Amino acid sequence: MEEGMIRLATALDKQDMIGFSRSFVNDIRKGREAVNRELLPWLDDLDTGWSGVLCLGMGGSAAGGDFLSVLCDESGAVPVRCHRGYDLPNWWTPDWLVLATSYSGNTEETLEACRQALKNDATIVVISSGGELAGMCELSERAYLISCPSGQPPRSAFGHIFSRQLSLLVEIGILQAEISEHALMRLQLAVEDNDIITHPEGDVASLALNLMQNPIAILGPEELMPAVNRFKNQLNENSSRFARIGAFPEMNHNESVAWGGVGDDQDPSAADQALLLLSWDGIHPRVRHRMDWFVSNCPTELAWKIHGDGESLLECLLHLCIMTDWLSIALALLHGKDPSAIDPIISLKEYLSQID
Repeated sequence: MEEGMIRLATALDKQDMIGFSRSFVNDIRKGREAVNRELLPWLDDLDTGWSGVLCLGMGGSAAGGDFLSVLCDESGAVPVRCHRGYDLPNWWTPDWLVLATSYSGNTEETLEACRQALKNDATIVVISSGGELAGMCELSERAYLISCPSGQPPRSAFGHIFSRQLSLLVEIGILQAEISEHALMRLQLAVEDNDIITHPEGDVASLALNLMQNPIAILGPEELMPAVNRFKNQLNENSSRFARIGAFPEMNHNESVAWGGVGDDQDPSAADQALLLLSWDGIHPRVRHRMDWFVSNCPTELAWKIHGDGESLLECLLHLCIMTDWLSIALALLHGKDPSAIDPIISLKEYLSQID
């Protein structure tokens, strides 16, 4: 399989998604170093008495907001909410800091929400590589820019984006979940160990082979849902595959019936699902029991556990990102798809650009 995977990557990976995946940890390290008061003196102007943080963004640029939200639920000083769309939520008030992220700087939903926020006296921190969103920071005294490198698909720039989002909240005292150098070293080993080119016979490539023919379902505990949802999105964009997702313990109160396993009632496709369970050592004991019961009674014979290693929730979430990114790229190559190609999204943007 080694030569086959290399040939597929050479033929299909036109924008070097593999190379971007290999640089994930280095991107995090650089992003962490880019956010400090010496380089960004305006951090001293940010009042630390925020009631919360509203993260604006779409797609890969929004994913970091989900991660920040669960991290603040675990150990943050204020709530963090991720908001996707054109309009601000009605409950938002200017005592909530707005963190607007658009890798390109031209995401129209985020731009519109930012315009509304500025009209309502918001303080906005922008994370972007340029575009109109970055330009807003030159026109408003209440909008501040944290730049990130340009030139790659937004979903591959998660290391650049999230490290800056995380470091901002650490700098202004909302979070204490700063990732250590030792954790980054462990994550780098995960990048190398899961590399589908240097380890074409490894677990990731083997699992991708098993996912080619069946519908994919991804389940995990509530605190891992940012990684679950990002995995789904990576499968959608990188691999052109649908994936359905669910969270423990909520799914035990509804979705378990459709899965069946006890009695005769179940969805007709339940036994055909390729089930991926995301886990970590910090799962609540009762949730672990719920997951164990589900696995024992699940009708599909195609089930795998993807375990996030690390000494903190943050490290485990990033470890899961690494493994699932490689898996989505491997599956793309096996399906004969360029993992960077997003023709339907480009077509939609072209259509929207022609409408007033």
